Amino acid sequence: MNIIKILIVEDQPDILEIIKLSLELYDSFEVAECGSGEAALLRASEFNPEVLLLDYMMPDMSGPQTLEKLRQLPGLADVPAIFLTARVGESAESEMLALGAIEVI
Repeated sequence: MNIIKILIVEDQPDILEIIKLSLELYDSFEVAECGSGEAALLRASEFNPEVLLLDYMMPDMSGPQTLEKLRQLPGLADVPAIFLTARVGESAESEMLALGAIEVI
C-alpha cells in the first residue's frame, strides 16, 4: 500500500484535530500537524510531505506566506498544496489557485 504523507498547517486546535482524525481514518495517509507556519517550516524538512494542507488565514504567517517559504525548502518546490479557508467566492478561490494551490476547500 502506498502511504501519502500529508502536512497539515492549521492554527485552530479544534479544526486541526478534526482534520487529523478524519484523515487518519484511512490507512493510506500519514499525517503530521503544525499549528503555525513557523512550526511547518521546522517540521517539513524532516517529515518530507507529499501533500501540503494549509489554512489560508493564520496569525503571524498566513497560508500563502507559509507556502512561499515551504517552496524554498529542498524537495518541496513541487509538492501539491491545498488551501483550507472560510473565505468564499470565485475571486478568493482564483487567488488561492494563482498562489500555486491545486485545490481549495
